Amino acid sequence: QLQLVESGGGLVQPGGSLRLSCAASGFTLDYYAIGWFRQAPGKEREAVSCISRSGGSTHYADSVKGRFTISRDNAKNTVYLQMTSLKPEDTAAYYCAAGRRCIDLPDYWGQGTQVTVSS
Repeated sequence: QLQLVESGGGLVQPGGSLRLSCAASGFTLDYYAIGWFRQAPGKEREAVSCISRSGGSTHYADSVKGRFTISRDNAKNTVYLQMTSLKPEDTAAYYCAAGRRCIDLPDYWGQGTQVTVSS
């Protein structure tokens, strides 16, 4: 069974850091581009970042550029999102998703992990 499981969310103060993990089971993650998305209640879903199958290309939303870093460790079948200089507006449920290419719609989604940035 194909599964993506996010972890690493929690409560953090403004200016703090968190690292989110997206672990795959039932399939080989290195055959897929992986994206991170987020959605807060009452707001539109936002594409945050994406990394290509090889890891050679990465993409970031303007709202997180310079603060977030996406990476992958294919040996561990895991993709990471390192978040620094967090702001209250980063508060959302974060989801990872797998697709053939970053430009394509994702085929598989994780269940999400909550990130709350508050003092």
